[in-house]
Amino acid sequence: MAGSATAQVLSLDTLVRLKRGQRSSGALRRLVLPDGMTVPLGCDAVATPAHLGPIVLARLPRVGCVYADGSRWWWIVPADSDVALEWPESTHYATGALLPDSPGVPALIHTPNGTVPYTPPIPLYLALCRVTDTTPVWSRPISA
Repeated sequence: MAGSATAQVLSLDTLVRLKRGQRSSGALRRLVLPDGMTVPLGCDAVATPAHLGPIVLARLPRVGCVYADGSRWWWIVPADSDVALEWPESTHYATGALLPDSPGVPALIHTPNGTVPYTPPIPLYLALCRVTDTTPVWSRPISA
């Protein structure tokens, strides 16, 4: 079929990955997980202001690896935990657990029992919405 063009169909997953690839700029550093941890679902991170860390921690039924760098706490979540969620404005979602430029490497402050480093994203999201007085995305009014 010389001269014919075929259109490539992109899935929603591919489009999300392409969009994420555009976000990264500058020197990035990845959070390093403790030895023996497995990431069967991939790995992203959610940063919260440090003063909210202990409040959120107390509201969670299960906590994975958590890091702190002085101004923020970083929670390890499964990859794509931002799909269909609008995390509160005071948070930062880091695809691939890649951190923006920072003066130091965050220190590991909590390790879960077992080998899976994740904090469940929905309880984390709800706890963050609660402490930041943010309405969860599924509870917001729909405009026409």
